[in-house]
Amino acid sequence: MKKILITGGMGFIGSHLCDRLINNGHDVLCVDNLFTGDKQNIYHLLGNPRFEIIRHDITFPLYVEVDEIYNLACPASPIHYQLDPVQTIKTSVHGAINMLGLAKRLKAPIMQASTSEVYGDPKIHPQIEEYWGHVNPIGIRSCYDEGKRAAETLFFDYHRQHGLVIKIARIFNTYGPNMHINDGRVVSNFIVQAIKNLPITIYGDGNQSRSFCYVDDLVSAIDCFMQTPEEVTGPINLGNPHEITILNLAKLIISISKSSSKIIYKAAVEDDPRNRCPDISLAVKKLKWKPTVTLENGLERTIAYFTNLLDKN
Repeated sequence: MKKILITGGMGFIGSHLCDRLINNGHDVLCVDNLFTGDKQNIYHLLGNPRFEIIRHDITFPLYVEVDEIYNLACPASPIHYQLDPVQTIKTSVHGAINMLGLAKRLKAPIMQASTSEVYGDPKIHPQIEEYWGHVNPIGIRSCYDEGKRAAETLFFDYHRQHGLVIKIARIFNTYGPNMHINDGRVVSNFIVQAIKNLPITIYGDGNQSRSFCYVDDLVSAIDCFMQTPEEVTGPINLGNPHEITILNLAKLIISISKSSSKIIYKAAVEDDPRNRCPDISLAVKKLKWKPTVTLENGLERTIAYFTNLLDKN
């Protein structure tokens, strides 16, 4: 049994990771400043003696005693990280420095939740870990993209200079229960619009493509990654390589939810990548992992979650 720190533990992915690690028999310390995290995501854990929470912003140092650290703290959807771009990049950079300092003091392994956004608007497809990316350093998305890239730099510098055990997971589009209802990302947007029979809004021509990983698969990969030998540092792409256009995603959600929504088009979003799909060969080889939940099955579960959530509201 380990004492494990999860920053961003009340967020979408973080809350699922809390569940998994507690079910694995560990003690979990959940840290979140509740900027985008939601207490509802972890209410069911509050009576569990192996679960603790601290409300804290990781741009300030944190003094705790733990065996492992998962650094997931940072708003991940454009609508949220663009609300306060300076704080977003501080969370990625200052937060990484503080968590790496903690890991160094404790000699604890630490995982960084990086992102497919480090590839920017990629010139190669699907994206492999050796690709350095095509990122606008001064655009409206740069606070997130460049913040995560800088965090990766910090992790490898601590690894080389101080011998820190690090893991860097480049997370591609993930969806499922516990997503914020006003998340602003495509799956949650489309599902909420479809349930309410509102027009489904596509930005651009709809031919841009994405791949979507169900959250249970993603958390399984994160768990497997942390159990790998010390020399397996990553970065490793974690996601589902099944690719779909945004237009076909909208049609699929309308079909599954039995919605009467119509599709409308608006101007494309600045710096929005045309294609985003992971090459997961490294994850398959190093983690012995690959996603198992189909897009249709995952969407059914996610639509059921949002339907129940909207009924309560």
